[in-house]
Amino acid sequence: HMSCKLLERSKFTLLLTCSEFHDHASQTVRACKLTNLGIVNTFYMISLLLTIWCSVYDSKSEAAAIETELLKDYRFGQQQLIEIWGQACALAITKAYPLSSLAKKQPTVLVICGPDQNGSIGLVCARHLRIFEYEPTIYHPKRSSHSLHQDFTVQCEKMDIPFLSYLPTELINDAYNIVIDAMLGPEVDLSSIKEPYSGILATLKQVKIPIASVDVPSGWDVEEPSQDGINPEVLISLTAPKKCAMSFSGKHFLAGRFLPYDIQKKYELNLPDYPGTDCLIEL
Repeated sequence: HMSCKLLERSKFTLLLTCSEFHDHASQTVRACKLTNLGIVNTFYMISLLLTIWCSVYDSKSEAAAIETELLKDYRFGQQQLIEIWGQACALAITKAYPLSSLAKKQPTVLVICGPDQNGSIGLVCARHLRIFEYEPTIYHPKRSSHSLHQDFTVQCEKMDIPFLSYLPTELINDAYNIVIDAMLGPEVDLSSIKEPYSGILATLKQVKIPIASVDVPSGWDVEEPSQDGINPEVLISLTAPKKCAMSFSGKHFLAGRFLPYDIQKKYELNLPDYPGTDCLIEL
């Protein structure tokens, strides 16, 4: 049976109790009804709930517009945003895969970084994981010439985080506990993915250990769920979940508590309330 879910908002709280029943064709059907409400109010509130829930998800253009506004109007620095996101990604890994839960004796993590912003976020994530006593290794086949990207690379090198010169395809399952996919972000044109990234995607589809993807799983269309992409166990959405995450069924974290309220209101994001002082929430 489905577990009950409590959705808390600033102006109201809805308690959904879910039950299972069978229709005349003996097919299992899931039905959710709102406690202590009549059937008309039930369907009205479910419709309202779905409207609120769906408006949480960002399109590619909205995500780009929000980031541009943060950088230009709110004077956030790009390095500042990448640091916030990267640290939050590392915290999500500690929540999804605590050190005590790892299958292997050594807390090894493989971080695969791309050449763009997602790759920089992966570098920051690796650095914070090292601070949290994990043992990250970075595979970064095409390093960006951007000064920020180079700065994050040097920071990892100074913390003695190893960089691989090639991807040990046959050894990934044996050598690491987790793969962090920080390769292709929402800005990537899927029609133009070339080597080495197309080969890495093929490898990631075959690995047996868990994959945690940053913002958008590599190979997925930002606007819709993937039919032929990698299958991450964990997704860490940045700022707001993207539309492709609507049907994601794994562990889903959101890192976006820094987002100014006026931007949340302007784009009707309806983001969930973060617990306590946490900068991360599991959806």
